[in-house]
Amino acid sequence: MEDVVEAYTSFASVYDMLMDNVPYQEWAVYLRDILKEYQIEDGLLLDLGCGTGTITELLAGYGYDMIGVDSSVEMLETACEKREKSGRDILYLLQDMREFELYGTVRAVVSICDSLNYVTEENELEQVFRLVNNYLDPGGIFLFDFNTEYKYREVLGNRTIAESRETCSFIWDNFYDEEEKINEYELTLFIREETSGLFHRVLESHFQRGYTLETMKDLIQKAGMEYLGAYDAFTKAKPQEKSERIFVIAREKGKEVSKV
Repeated sequence: MEDVVEAYTSFASVYDMLMDNVPYQEWAVYLRDILKEYQIEDGLLLDLGCGTGTITELLAGYGYDMIGVDSSVEMLETACEKREKSGRDILYLLQDMREFELYGTVRAVVSICDSLNYVTEENELEQVFRLVNNYLDPGGIFLFDFNTEYKYREVLGNRTIAESRETCSFIWDNFYDEEEKINEYELTLFIREETSGLFHRVLESHFQRGYTLETMKDLIQKAGMEYLGAYDAFTKAKPQEKSERIFVIAREKGKEVSKV
């Protein structure tokens, strides 16, 4: 049996299993340490593109009050299952990051695991940054990572990755358009059904755009934010020509700090 579905529908059910090689705990520590550098040790944070809520849960465990935003119902269902098990008070919102709305401002926004690469138009990414700036407290911090053009062109582009597990296998075909800077990957999933033990074949298509740090700087500034710096992702090293993932720090600009 085969289905063709939208991105992050069937994939959501096996996402955490197939991403078990991602060092989320280390990433969360890295985020916490940078937040502390900017005197953000508690308060309300937004995880933009939170997916199944792994990072959201970890940051909540460090004492932050968390909001998670994602556009996938299925990913948020998994996040809510984790919340039920942990008992943490996390608010999840089903929203597109290009037009998300909050009830008020937050001390910081984080967006990890190349969520922003799914915004494939520069004007739409600028709008995301404008919204982030709008919903940050005065002087609030925005932390995010992104996959670079180099990664799509030299590492992922036109490459097939496959992996077999006991309950799920996948074939991941990449097709990179250098002119458009768009990486299309077709994901073929074979998911074993619990009742019958038979494997169900599902096809998903994903599209991500490769960005350069210069483009990100430009869009941040156009959106009214202040660019603070960047690292080769999850290190304190400067980004290099062959950096595959870059981590960016920006700050809210435009609001006045109220004087008591």
